[in-house]
Amino acid sequence: MANFISNNLSNKSKVCKMKKYKLTENEQVVSGRTLYQIQALKSFRDVKKGELGGWIEKESNLSQEGDCWVYYNARVFGDAEVFDNAMVFGDARVSGFAIVSGYAVVFSHAVVSGHALVFGNALVSDNARVYGNGKISGYAGVSGHAVVTGHAVVSGHAVVSGNALVSGNAIISGHALVSNDDIVVISNIGVKK
Repeated sequence: MANFISNNLSNKSKVCKMKKYKLTENEQVVSGRTLYQIQALKSFRDVKKGELGGWIEKESNLSQEGDCWVYYNARVFGDAEVFDNAMVFGDARVSGFAIVSGYAVVFSHAVVSGHALVFGNALVSDNARVYGNGKISGYAGVSGHAVVTGHAVVSGHAVVSGNALVSGNAIISGHALVSNDDIVVISNIGVKK
């Protein structure tokens, strides 16, 4: 009985460590960095075993756990990370120290960079840019040519779209809508002593 338990535990740990993708020999240079196309080693979500995915610089860019994936021509590089069940696809780019996690989706020509965080069920799409220390969370969406930067936070069910700019220490939350050419900048005002 002890051998049976020991063998099953050993087999279980081997299964848990099975990788879901590998880096292929297909490569491209982006911003001076060599990226490698990924290939699924097993089927999960809508990804089939053997299917080619997007492009990453190194294995730490995309977790081997969860159902996260980089699709098509999307690129993740630098020290950026995609994990949990997050998806990056289209021609989207995630770079720098950015993190995309939870059930977040970054797609089309969107860029997430710097120390930006996109998590929860957040959506960044079209030509939107999230960078600096911007945070997008909850069910929030950033789309169009919108930019979220600085230490700005977009959360809840808020939407930032069009050519809107949200920066500084701005917090957009609830069901707020910032769109078209709206600009929201909130910064600390210095106090002289």
